[in-house]
Amino acid sequence: MGTGESDVDCNETIERLYHYLDGELTDERRQEIKHHLDDCPPCLDAFDFESELRQVIADRCKDRVPDALRERIRLALIEAERERDRTGS
Repeated sequence: MGTGESDVDCNETIERLYHYLDGELTDERRQEIKHHLDDCPPCLDAFDFESELRQVIADRCKDRVPDALRERIRLALIEAERERDRTGS
């Protein structure tokens, strides 16, 4: 689909899209993917969709942890630390 000016093709771009969005690629590979996205509207559409979907999920999935659960976890951590100090492990 691209103009052939980038070193990666559509299949590779789509395959690496999640790694690109997560910042898990080398700078060189990111540049190659970016150049492909600049030259290839269908891949850019896929990128835009995935990026927007991630943002929607991040915005909607902000569950609040109940205070009672926070307190139970805090107490469990204190107890685990005491146990570790007592046994030395």
